[in-house]
Amino acid sequence: MNEFVSFLVVGIVTGSIYAVTASGLVVTYNSTGVFNFAHGSVGMFLAYLYWQLWQGWGWNPILSLAIVLLVVAPVFALVVERALMRPLYGASLNTMIVVTLGLFLVLYGTTSTIWNQTTTRNLPDWLANDQWNVLGVNLTYEQLVTVGCAVGVAVALWALFRRTRIGVSMRAVVDDPPLASLTGARTSRISGFAWIVGFLLAGLAGILLAPGTGMSIQILSELVIFGYAAAIVGRLRSLPLTFLGAMILGVSESLAVGYVPASILNDLTAILPMGLLIVALLLLPQAKLAAGRVVRLRPPKPASLNVTLGGGVALVAASVLLSALVTGNNLYSVGLALAIGIAALSLVLLSGYGGQVWLCQFTFVGLGAWTMSKVDGGGSVLGVLAAIGLCAAAGGILALPALRLRGLYMALATLAFAALMDSLFFTNPSVIPNGSIDVGRPDIFGMRFTTDRAFVILIAVVFALCLIGVGALRRGPFGRRLVAMSDSQAACATVGMSLTRTKLAVFILGGGIAGLAGALYGGMSRTVSFSQFDFVESLVLFVAVALAGITVLSGAVQAGVGLSIIPLIGQHIPSVSGFTYILFGVGIVAVGRNPYGIGLLFTYLDEWRTTRRSRSGAEGGLSGSPPSRLQGPLAQKVPSVG
Repeated sequence: MNEFVSFLVVGIVTGSIYAVTASGLVVTYNSTGVFNFAHGSVGMFLAYLYWQLWQGWGWNPILSLAIVLLVVAPVFALVVERALMRPLYGASLNTMIVVTLGLFLVLYGTTSTIWNQTTTRNLPDWLANDQWNVLGVNLTYEQLVTVGCAVGVAVALWALFRRTRIGVSMRAVVDDPPLASLTGARTSRISGFAWIVGFLLAGLAGILLAPGTGMSIQILSELVIFGYAAAIVGRLRSLPLTFLGAMILGVSESLAVGYVPASILNDLTAILPMGLLIVALLLLPQAKLAAGRVVRLRPPKPASLNVTLGGGVALVAASVLLSALVTGNNLYSVGLALAIGIAALSLVLLSGYGGQVWLCQFTFVGLGAWTMSKVDGGGSVLGVLAAIGLCAAAGGILALPALRLRGLYMALATLAFAALMDSLFFTNPSVIPNGSIDVGRPDIFGMRFTTDRAFVILIAVVFALCLIGVGALRRGPFGRRLVAMSDSQAACATVGMSLTRTKLAVFILGGGIAGLAGALYGGMSRTVSFSQFDFVESLVLFVAVALAGITVLSGAVQAGVGLSIIPLIGQHIPSVSGFTYILFGVGIVAVGRNPYGIGLLFTYLDEWRTTRRSRSGAEGGLSGSPPSRLQGPLAQKVPSVG
């Protein structure tokens, strides 16, 4: 019994940390409507800053804590709220998710650059060797402080929302912002205060967690996954239920350490947060169907058959030319760019056309590479077909529980799946021995593509065919159903369109394309390691496609090129180890004001051509009558209903 109580108390201590971070998520979401995917990275950054002040520069630990939480966190929160988040209020969910992911990448890359990970760091206990006996269990004062922080946060938030004017105003702003404004509530000040509370709690949770993690950037960043699980138990609304979810997670993790066999302990502790998150998502009441809304920008038009055919030919021709001009590592980068471009194309289909936010695409790429290595010796067309089939089936299976989820919950479910696969599949020695596997290249009609040049041309041809196929799909009935579902699910249901079948079909197609990309990616690399399929890489891919243009086919090409070329540039800047993350994170900030990314340039070009045609038609008087009022520049002022 004494052993059980000891594990229970330790679980309460761990759950207290999860409760603190989850409370910050709930407060920010409740007050602003923005779910901060960068919450964990904020805590990570502030924990490293606290280490720098205390251990790096030798400042007093209490003074360092006060500076980080009461000075840096509020100022940082206000800068982020005014510069990044304020333009997002009222924007689409996809835009909000992409911008917060961009902030995550900036902080992830900045932290790894400032504090080089080759150096071992840790935060010592404040009150070392001091203990207090509770129910026969010796607890350190550090653990008591952690529980006290959680209790203090709970009481403070209860008092804030129930007993203070600004707390009541925060609740009112969430329920009805225009009405709250009429009663004198200053929405901008309230949202800024909410971000301050969120950042302060993220920093506190990161500092409390840091001593037990060895200051691992990845573990501290994944803190938000635990916060997601607890926050979803509270349905992103209820702080008491959020605390309950955090305690369930912390106690379950601690009891598992005490009573689960060591052979499965690591797997079970990895499953717990993601499993709780997925179960909580599935138990949530189904969200209302999203209705259409008026948008400020007209989305790019779908590419015509001639354009996609010409683009495919140009892609193959450019690949042939480059493969003849470059060698070695540069040629390898060209092949990776094409393979990653195919994976990005699956996101254009899923998220660009279908409006489904999937944050696990590199997981499917890794699954495709693994399948390719295991089938028929790893160098057969059967391996490619098996990779496509397995990933398509996995996409369909993942879609089944996610079919009832929409928007934010879909994004959380796919992110949880990616993190779960990292822990259970890619790091499992029985799946990937020694952390890496060899992947062969397919033998097609006797052609083995043993040279990198030949394989690059093969990938280019496959990519071109995929571009042409997805373009034809977009112009056809299925593509129109996808866009309609993305624009207004309520309208689709009204006219009798089956959202379930449409979603299931696009998930299967997207998974199959990602599996094909994985087979070719592995063949180009020849040897792949589990670190190449980390969930952070899925976030980078999603952000890159959104920046390049997630609604246009060319966005996939640009994203593949960017993700292959930028790391090469970063190699020449060794002092900036997180160069790729920082660059993509900074670039994605523009998406808050331009949700179509670089792809919007094609819309501007099309509008310019339309304007010139209408002017030349008016000047020439070909039909002897004035041009239609719905042609030319006037047409651009008609709002597009998306």
